[in-house]
Amino acid sequence: MHPTHAPNTPSDLTAKLHRSQSAPQLTPDGKLCHFLSVEGLNKDILTQIIHKAGGYLLPNGQIQNSTELDGCTVMNLFFENSTRTRTTFEVAEKRLGANVLNLDIAKSSTSKGESLADTLWNLQAMTADMFVVRHYSSGAMHFMAQKVCPSVAVINAGDGQHAHPTQAMLDMLTIHREAKKPFDELKVAIIGDVKHSRVARSDICALQTLGVKDLRVVAPKTLLPKGIERYGVSVFNDMDKGIAGVDVLIGLRIQNERIGSPLLPSTAEYFKMYGITDKRLKLADKDAIVMHPGPMNRGVEIASDVADGEQSVILKQVNNGIAVRMAVMAMAMEGQRSLRN
Repeated sequence: MHPTHAPNTPSDLTAKLHRSQSAPQLTPDGKLCHFLSVEGLNKDILTQIIHKAGGYLLPNGQIQNSTELDGCTVMNLFFENSTRTRTTFEVAEKRLGANVLNLDIAKSSTSKGESLADTLWNLQAMTADMFVVRHYSSGAMHFMAQKVCPSVAVINAGDGQHAHPTQAMLDMLTIHREAKKPFDELKVAIIGDVKHSRVARSDICALQTLGVKDLRVVAPKTLLPKGIERYGVSVFNDMDKGIAGVDVLIGLRIQNERIGSPLLPSTAEYFKMYGITDKRLKLADKDAIVMHPGPMNRGVEIASDVADGEQSVILKQVNNGIAVRMAVMAMAMEGQRSLRN
């Protein structure tokens, strides 16, 4: 999210984001050629991703293989540590038939002083077709897609505190499949460290684009970005009020470095005030689903009996993540091929 002036309405802000961020992601005829952010993508594109991802999911929960990246070389460039995201991307790439290369960043030339641009140009010269990138700098993927390697599909696996678009889309797929109502009838609460969460930013944008009108953020004031109300969300500091009657609860991870700081005195205090417990879950709609991007801190953001309970769809999120990552990579590769022809 970017700072704005007060006269702007949420719709004005959305329009500005779409104009500034759609261009590098789409071909002239509107196909996906990079996947950098859900900002800038319209409802039709997000719906296409959901439907394509759903097409890989079999009735028994297994994921169907495809040959859509057969012969393509995908390079995973993770400048930040990751287990879940990197693993699910690699599984998705192999299920699409790609040749997969994992760059060891700790031993790469960037650690020896080579610029990011030079590293990418060298990798591109090795016939890379796609880069899947996690980077600590917000906006790094837009730089790659626009200034460095526009002919190589760039997929954002998380950049700084800016965006995590594939996590947002696996959340959207999960909500589409598991919630009992369409997006435009849902009440959704995002709970926790919204201020530092790239997942929250991407989820908010995706949910609004798909038509959610009652979107709430629930957190202590210290974990909310200044002026978040401008983005068309309702803000609650009281957990019980914030989740009353909601259909979807999305808990966010509390990072260890926040604990014991002025932002968050203790885990026990946070759990007491904002933990998703069975007692609190009863305040939500009876069919409400519970989500979490992982990794979870049990007893901090969520109680174990809720995380493992019947209303939890957290493990389904992980499985859906493979299907969504397959979908965005296949769609981006198709868009790149159309540009070359």
